[in-house]
Amino acid sequence: MLPFSRFEARTILKLSGPIVLAQLTQTLMYFVDTVMAGRYSAVDMAAIAVASGLWFPVVMTMQGLLLALTPIVAQYYGSKQVKPVTHFTTQAMYLAMALAAMLFVLMLYVHVPIDLLNMDETLRQKSLDYLYYVSFGLFPAAGYMVLRSMFEGIGNTKASMWISFVGILVNIPANYVFIYGKLGMPALGGAGCGIATALVFLAMFIAMLVYGWFSRSTAAYRSHPDSYRVNLKDIWQIICIGTPIAFSIFFEVTLFACIPLAIVHLGPIMVAGHQIAQNYSGIVFMLPLSLGMSVVVRSGHLIGMKAMHELKVVASTAIVLGLIMSAFTATLTFLFREQIASLYSNNPEVIALASSLLLLACIYQLTDSVQVICGSFLRGMKITKPTFFITFIAYWPVGFGLGYVLGLTDYIVPAMGVHGFWIGIIFGLTVAAILLSIVLKKELRLISNTA
Repeated sequence: MLPFSRFEARTILKLSGPIVLAQLTQTLMYFVDTVMAGRYSAVDMAAIAVASGLWFPVVMTMQGLLLALTPIVAQYYGSKQVKPVTHFTTQAMYLAMALAAMLFVLMLYVHVPIDLLNMDETLRQKSLDYLYYVSFGLFPAAGYMVLRSMFEGIGNTKASMWISFVGILVNIPANYVFIYGKLGMPALGGAGCGIATALVFLAMFIAMLVYGWFSRSTAAYRSHPDSYRVNLKDIWQIICIGTPIAFSIFFEVTLFACIPLAIVHLGPIMVAGHQIAQNYSGIVFMLPLSLGMSVVVRSGHLIGMKAMHELKVVASTAIVLGLIMSAFTATLTFLFREQIASLYSNNPEVIALASSLLLLACIYQLTDSVQVICGSFLRGMKITKPTFFITFIAYWPVGFGLGYVLGLTDYIVPAMGVHGFWIGIIFGLTVAAILLSIVLKKELRLISNTA
């Protein structure tokens, strides 16, 4: 029986509530991209799916590395130290800009992997155009990620919520202008979503700077750091904590994002059906992910306060909350899968395929919740290396490997197409949940023995 604390449940929900809204709003931006491009044409929807297979691993890996700032800030905040918060935020910003520059250069050669895919020429060009436009958003995106991590580390999770509203307010009209060619702009279709996304990142970064300048929660941190010099030692500390996080996110994102690349030769209908199920699953995933992000903050604060005996209760309480939420969303998904699919497309074939994939999505929501919360708790403790190895094994050899065998070969059963990949996802996330929960239990036992 997992111990459950009402106080910790309220604390976690108070932290995670704004994060949920922020994450849902940001995911809804992608939902808006998918729907508006899908209404333009099925090819444009497929172009976003293919382009996202390359773009999301890039931007999410960068975000994963910068997420190391949250537990660092949270622990200093818990121990009531102000100067280190300002210092590490400054160093993280230097690192963020360097990463954005490196990734921007890499995006100039994105045509190389795209050209390796066997796809329709129109689909190829729309995918390349999207990636070209969106790459200009890397720099403001990196700056926004640093500021958001700092805000969440000091327990202000409302900042990202308010700023995400700014993002959606920019995203919808920008999509309308650049997808459909309004206000004198050319009609770019799905590629126009790339321009809109870059503008969204810029608007959110500027809004976060303004919010930070006037927010009372950051008053103590608006002082100048002792030095503006690049501190390679402290940047290396961020890299050491953040690299396993980055790769863990990379492994999970690519598990989903590479599926459109693997099935693109099966046609736009197959890709579009997968895209709908993946996009909806991403929206639902925001609930356990937000719980996990709040757990990073809460565990960091407790460690900073030396309240080690409370960590086990926080972990179990968060897992129980995650299971309850996931059971609820899985039930809703099962009951309304066809209506959900019809929101994205009016093509009967696409709706039927997406509905069948949403059935499979219901199955893995519980284990997905457990694995993300356990991984997040370990991150709050600055224990990130085990997550790196576990996610690699679970997501790739197990998840994608089994999915490829089931989906595109006849080794076990006749080729199942995209359904085989989703069955692989179920197995991969289940393995991750089991292994991460074992590691977390071991680490909590070690802490309790030494406290």
